[in-house]
Parts: sequence; structure tokens; C-alpha cells
Amino acid sequence: MLPVIYADEFLDHKTGRYHPEKPERLTAIVNTLKAATFAEKIVWRSPTPAAEKSLLMPMLLKAHTPAYINKVKEIASTGGGYLDGDTPVSPRSYDVALLAVSAWLDGVDNVLATANPAFVLSRPPGHHAESDAGMGFCLFSHAAIAAFYALEQPGINRVAILDWDVHHGNGTQAIVETHPQIAYCSLHQYPCYPGTGKASERGFYDNVLNLPLPPGSDITVYQPLWAQRVIPFLAKFQADLLIISAGYDANAADPLASINLQPKDYALFTDHCLGLTRKILFGLEGGYDFDTLSQSVLATIESCLG
Repeated sequence: MLPVIYADEFLDHKTGRYHPEKPERLTAIVNTLKAATFAEKIVWRSPTPAAEKSLLMPMLLKAHTPAYINKVKEIASTGGGYLDGDTPVSPRSYDVALLAVSAWLDGVDNVLATANPAFVLSRPPGHHAESDAGMGFCLFSHAAIAAFYALEQPGINRVAILDWDVHHGNGTQAIVETHPQIAYCSLHQYPCYPGTGKASERGFYDNVLNLPLPPGSDITVYQPLWAQRVIPFLAKFQADLLIISAGYDANAADPLASINLQPKDYALFTDHCLGLTRKILFGLEGGYDFDTLSQSVLATIESCLG
């Protein structure tokens, strides 16, 4: 059995008709998972209401400044607006973003309680959100917040974040690279938005591994990097929990980048991670072609179910 943490409220973050990060992304995934041959092995869980998650705000404040959090809240409460040209805030976006954070924290709780994977199916995404600014469709930095939260739990001394979204998680890296108990690894297209993630960026404690990939790269380019760089980096760090910023926009059909992966490739990625630990929290980031996005999540979860 594998828990999927999801709420229909995640559809209430409205981005506009032509924005690629739209509610239908989640609808497509949910419909695909409910029609899967292994659908009975998926346990659907609702996230804890944000107001009931006592550590939510303290953890949010570890990643983001009070001024930025209040800015998102104010824009939403006054009818909506934009954090930058790509990042809309609708009237319900602040509450939805807090619920997404709560879902990721629930995911941490679930993985640590069972020592088995869980998948958080939430939006808006998070890995571009910096401590004092939202950008790239992202409001709050879920993976970083989840890592800080995990470190508050008994027996958790080290947390690794693996980001396989096609875009570099500039926000996640900036927030966690000063923390020796957190490692960050990213495979991403370069050059590409947001222009960060050079191989020379190693973190403050040699705790960052960036693997920039040229446009057109496919699984034959990824596989040696997994074997020679990603797995050794994660194995050496010996994390007590692995958090995956699971973006699926490196698919060949995705409109926002130029990497040529296929949905089945994410099953291979997942198998690599399961070879290191079963204590894995997957959380949705990007992926904007509904079909390959859905099939890639399906492949990830099927791999976890073995």
C-alpha cells in the first residue's frame, strides 16, 4: 500500500486559463491513478488542515521571511495579483499553499512512521520559491520546509533532497545549502530557467551536487550520472530521510523544456532511490504535459509498490 496525500482544495489555486501550472494537472493525475491496475493499493489521505499542524508556521518561518509570508497573504486577501510575471496569487492561493505545506509535513510523518514511501500530490509547486520571493510558479519551498521539519523528529539527523525536475531548484538550494544536516542534489537542463545550478555550486559544506544537462539529453545521458554521481553522493551522505522534488517536466513531450525522457524512465529513477532507502517522500513539482505527467507519476508509484 502507498499513501497519496491529496485534497480537492489544491485545485483552488487559480492561475488563469493559459497558465501552464493549472488545476487540471492534478485532475489528470488523480484520474490516471484511480484507473490504474493497482488502484486498490493506493491509500488516499487528506492533508491535516493547516491550522491544526502546530509546527507548520515555525517551519515555514525557517524557510521564509515574515515579510514575504505576509506579502503572499496580503495579495490573496485583497483579491489576488502576481509575485512576478509567472507567479500568480489568487484569492485562495495563500490558504492552498499552506495546505500544501501541511501535506508535505504529513508526508514526512507518514514515511517516518512506516519506513515506506509516500507521495504528496499538491500544488502550487515549491522549489523555485526563495526565502523572500516567490517565482517560477512557486509560493513556498515545500522540500526545504519538509527537511527542516524532519530534523525536528526523533532519530532524524540528516535529510537529503533529490530534485529531478527539469529546472534547477534555486529556492531549495539557497535555503538549505547553509545547513550541514541537509544535502541537495539536482539533475536539470542547463541553460534553462532560472539560470542557476552550475556544477561549481557545491554548498557551504560540500552538501550540494548540481548536474546540469544539455538540451536533448535522454536516459542514456542520465543513467551514467545516476551510477557515477547521484547514488554515490546520496550514499555517502547517509540521510535518515530522502525527499524527492518530483518534477516530471523532463519528459520529451513537455512544453517548457527540451530534455527527452519518457515516463518509464521515472520508474528507473525511483528504483535507484529505493536501492538506497525506502524512507522516501515524493512531492510533486513541475510537469505540464498532462498525459506524460500522469504516466510518470503512475510509473513512480508502481515502482514503489514493487
